[in-house]
Amino acid sequence: MPFGLSKRATVWIAGLIVAVNGFFPAVWILLTSLKTETELIRSPITYLPEAATLDNYATAFTAQPILRFMWNSFVVASLSTALCVLVSALAAYALTRLRMPHRNLIMSVLLAVAMFPLISLMVPLFKVMRELGLLNTYLALILPYAVLSMPVCTLVMASFFQDIPPDLEAAAMVDGCSRVGALFRVIIPLSAPGVFTAAILAFVNAWDEFLLALTMMNRVNMRTLSVGITLYQGEFAFPWPLISAALIIAIVPICILIAVFQERVVGGLTQGGVKG
Repeated sequence: MPFGLSKRATVWIAGLIVAVNGFFPAVWILLTSLKTETELIRSPITYLPEAATLDNYATAFTAQPILRFMWNSFVVASLSTALCVLVSALAAYALTRLRMPHRNLIMSVLLAVAMFPLISLMVPLFKVMRELGLLNTYLALILPYAVLSMPVCTLVMASFFQDIPPDLEAAAMVDGCSRVGALFRVIIPLSAPGVFTAAILAFVNAWDEFLLALTMMNRVNMRTLSVGITLYQGEFAFPWPLISAALIIAIVPICILIAVFQERVVGGLTQGGVKG
């Protein structure tokens, strides 16, 4: 019994640490966004705003074209996610259904590629996009984002595809479906949690990415939200309440997305973690 209590206490403490580590920065940013510059630099520090104000949010929408930044991020993230999920589904199907030599080696290479640091790919990606004349266009980010997310999305969907009985797609092909038709009419609907999980991962990665967006886009009207927020700082000043308000505006769409698809994402991660 003491061991059981100790184990339960350890789990609760570990969960509390993870929760605090995840929520505390967001709560701190939210509280900062509700303060004025004067209150922020006051000593001793005040943790809660004495007179909460929404002026920083109003200024965030007028000081910079943040709605344009959000639109750019939405277009890039949505299209790159759609492309990534489409190609990853085809790749996952090939890895789990077709007789491919060295399948395990290919899976290992995909895992290794997913671990490549983005900074090591910046120069070749920039040169390729410059030669193709795609700098300051949506494609300059859509294509790299889709490719960079494909290894993880392929592995996630493959873990679901391999546990679906082949007899189901065989029956679909007997009824006249092609392999691709069986994939989209049978395999993907039955693997919806895995597909949603892969899509959410790809979308969030594209929405949050900074370094590539900073390199490929130098026009203000083409900047994504993560890069556009940096424009709020001055040459010699950092208006932290204003920047915090812009950060909260950037976080809200992701929070809504996760809240809407929470059950599918959690189910996908959990099932993917226990499948062999």
